[in-house]
Amino acid sequence: MPVNVADGLPAIDTLREENVFLMTERRAATQDIRPLEIAIVNLMPTKVATETQLLRLLSNTPLQIHVTLVSIGGHVSRNTAAGHMEAFYRDSRSIRDACFDGLIVTGAPVETLPFRDVDYWDELVSVLDWAQENVYSSLFICWGVNAALHHFYGIEKRRLDRKLFGIFPLRHRDEGASRLLLGLDDPFFMPQSRYTTVLPEDVEPVGLRVLAESPEAGAVVIAAPDHRQVFVTGHLEYDADTLGKEYARDVAAGLDIALPVNYYADDDPSKPPLVRWRTYAHQFFANWLNHYVYQETPFDLSRL
Repeated sequence: MPVNVADGLPAIDTLREENVFLMTERRAATQDIRPLEIAIVNLMPTKVATETQLLRLLSNTPLQIHVTLVSIGGHVSRNTAAGHMEAFYRDSRSIRDACFDGLIVTGAPVETLPFRDVDYWDELVSVLDWAQENVYSSLFICWGVNAALHHFYGIEKRRLDRKLFGIFPLRHRDEGASRLLLGLDDPFFMPQSRYTTVLPEDVEPVGLRVLAESPEAGAVVIAAPDHRQVFVTGHLEYDADTLGKEYARDVAAGLDIALPVNYYADDDPSKPPLVRWRTYAHQFFANWLNHYVYQETPFDLSRL
């Protein structure tokens, strides 16, 4: 949350130059307060686990948030009970007249498929187009990044020879370009689990900014200059054991999968994982919610 300070305080200019967010008494006195409206398009097969992971991060701020879980209209989840979907999700076709402060679009295990071969692609594209007019800031995760970059900017996926799998250190690309990474170390750590990558030369020509990257993971945190679109190719939301479960699943399926990098202590899967991203996850989501959702959206969402 911002610090509320007296108008004209000499420290204001210095702290703003350091990208510290301050609010003057005049602005604070005229603010309207209401719950943030956040929609989550959950494309993951492990819907309950993903719901829990994202809600954990969204809840760790002083902000009051109302969450709407959204399913893609016409697509039937094969891994989640129909009763769960009916009780807790809204069909994407039923929210077209609604507006939201923020939208999260998750990853999906369809990276190796051409976009047009994804059975819900047309409806997802409709949701992305709807969000342009009805959502202030959209956060895309993993395959959600691929989908949004392809639809909005015509950027094709870059297929990797092997799955990028593990915990990777990321360096800040431009300290002053964004408040998304305020409070995150340089480097900071993030789980990655994907068969594709995004490179700076893919996104910078279309006006997007790379905020964090690594030689192994490519461009990982990307944003439009106004932060109406934010892209994260990794999984800050992952639990401590998520990569371990994915590794065990792939081994059981007979896939050629290596141990997740920088995950197990001493690279020994009999030892517990080294959880080095949890603090960064909470800070990142708090930054997004505070600086690019709460502080920017109008009180009356119909004004979007």
